[in-house]
Amino acid sequence: MATWNSRGLRGSTLEEFINRTCEQYREKGLALIQKVPTPITPVRIDQQSRHITLAYFDQKSTVDYIGAVQGIPVCFDAKECNSDNFPLQNIHTHQVEFMKDFEKQQGIAFLILYFSHRDEVYYMPFVEMLKFWERGKQGGIKHFKYTELSPQWFLKKTGNILVPFLEGIQKDLQQR
Repeated sequence: MATWNSRGLRGSTLEEFINRTCEQYREKGLALIQKVPTPITPVRIDQQSRHITLAYFDQKSTVDYIGAVQGIPVCFDAKECNSDNFPLQNIHTHQVEFMKDFEKQQGIAFLILYFSHRDEVYYMPFVEMLKFWERGKQGGIKHFKYTELSPQWFLKKTGNILVPFLEGIQKDLQQR
C-alpha cells in the first residue's frame, strides 16, 4: 500500500500549470476538464491545524484529468521529469488499461510530460505512449529518451496559456 506524506510535492508545478490552463479553457468555453481526486485514507491528522500529515492511498486511481473538449471526451495523466530519461515505471498498468478502454470509447487519451530541467512540455498521444510501454513490456529498455520524442508534439506557451494542450489534441485528431 502506498503512503503519502505532506512534505512530498512531486509534480505540483505541472499540476498548478494545468489547473490554471483548464480554468482558462473553461472560462473561454473551450473545454471542461477536471482534476480527478486521488482517494486517500487519513492515518495521522495534526489536531491543531486539522491537516492530514500521513495517509494511505485507498485504491489505484485512473488518470489525473478527465473531461470534454468541444464534445470530445478526453483524459490524460500529467508527469513531471527532471532528466532526459523518463522511466516507464511512472506509468502504471491500470492507467494504460484505462486509457486504452477510453480510446475504444472514441475518447482521446494522452500524457502531458513536463521536462522541468528544460522547462519544456510534451503532448504524448496515447499511441506513442503505448509504443514505449509495449517495448518495455517485451524486454526492451524500461524508459524512453528525450531524443526519441517527436518535435511536433512539444507545446509552446502562448500568451498566458501555460500548457496549451488543446493544440496537441487538435494535432492528435488530425492524425487519426
